[in-house]
Amino acid sequence: MLQIKNSTAIKFFFIAALCLSCALSFAAQIAGTVTHLSGPLIAKKADGTVKVLSLQSGIEQGDTLIAEKDTYARIKFADNSEIVLRPSTQIKIDQFSFEEDKPNNDGFTMTLIKGGLRAVTGVLGKRNKERFGLNTPTASIGIRGTIFIAEFVPQDASQPGSGATDAQGNGPRAPGLYVQVLDGTVFLKNDAGNLDVTAGQFGFATSFTRPPILLPNNPGMQFSLPGNFPVSLNQDNANNESKSGSLICEVR
Repeated sequence: MLQIKNSTAIKFFFIAALCLSCALSFAAQIAGTVTHLSGPLIAKKADGTVKVLSLQSGIEQGDTLIAEKDTYARIKFADNSEIVLRPSTQIKIDQFSFEEDKPNNDGFTMTLIKGGLRAVTGVLGKRNKERFGLNTPTASIGIRGTIFIAEFVPQDASQPGSGATDAQGNGPRAPGLYVQVLDGTVFLKNDAGNLDVTAGQFGFATSFTRPPILLPNNPGMQFSLPGNFPVSLNQDNANNESKSGSLICEVR
C-alpha cells in the first residue's frame, strides 16, 4: 500500500511540474517580430542565453537587442507599433503586455542602453499613454500617438574617437538624451523644469538635475533607412524630416 501511495505521489508531482513548465512557456509572450534586417542582430535572452536573430524571428519580453555596427533592424510589435534600431544600438524589452480587447492589461516598457531608434506608436500608446515607457540611464520617455527619434549618448561615447559628433561633424556630442519629434508634440519634464517640443524641433536633457532645453538646430541626429526598408504609412511625415532618472517625455 505504501509503495502504491508513493508511486501516485510521484506521478502527481511529475504532472504538476509538467503543467508548470507549460504555463511558463506560454507566459513568454511574443512581443514583436523582426520584419526587416540589414545586418547582424543579437538577442540576449532573460535566461542568459544568446541568439542570433533573422527575419521573422520573435522578440520576447526580457530580450536585450544588440544591433551591430552596420545593422538596421525594424521590429513590429503586436499592438502595431514599431521601432527601427540604428547601428550600434542596445535596447532591452523590459515588459510587453497587450490584448486588443483588454486595455487594462496594457504595458510596454523598454530601456535604451545606448544608440538610437525611430519609433511609431501603436494601439497601446494611443489608448494608454501612461503605460508606455522608454527608459535611459538619465531619462524616461512616455508617448502617445506620435513619431519620434531618440538617441542616448553615454558618457564614454562623448569622448574623442567615439563617432558621436555634432551636426557639422566637428567633435563629440555631449552625453545625454536627444529627442527629435517628427509628428505630434512631446512634453519634457524633470525636477529642474518643463519643456514643450513640437514637430520639427529638437530637445536635449543631459541629466535629470538640469532642465531640458530646445536646441536651435539638428545636434547631429542622423537616421537614414536602408533602401530596402519600406516606409510605413505612419512614417510618411517622418521621411520628410531628416526608469532611471526623473525626466519624462509625454505626448499631449
